[in-house]
Amino acid sequence: QLVESGGGLVQSGGSLRLSCALSGPTSDAIGWFRQAPGKEREGVACIDRDGIPLYYLDSVKGRFTISRDNANNTVSLQMNSLKPEDTAVYYCGGDLICYSSYEGVGMDYWGQGTQVTVSS
Repeated sequence: QLVESGGGLVQSGGSLRLSCALSGPTSDAIGWFRQAPGKEREGVACIDRDGIPLYYLDSVKGRFTISRDNANNTVSLQMNSLKPEDTAVYYCGGDLICYSSYEGVGMDYWGQGTQVTVSS
């Protein structure tokens, strides 16, 4: 079970930090996805069990950072320089590994999501 938190309303150029609380220790890779109204869910970032980021969506590279704290069973997504097009419901999900592309690929299990709204 995954529980997201940290979403909210922020102005363009601002920052937010999302957290994904894991139900317990896991060797699964954990990823962040997002889904904007009328659009398909897209992969944003993924981190492996050792805390190594293995995937970032091109449009967030240099702005978002995924990290993992296995001692506290959490995965975070630090989002800086936010843009209105980052507005979406953000989900964390788990799978055996991170993939090099998330085109048409999801995760094995998901949290309930947290809303991020970036105003212009």
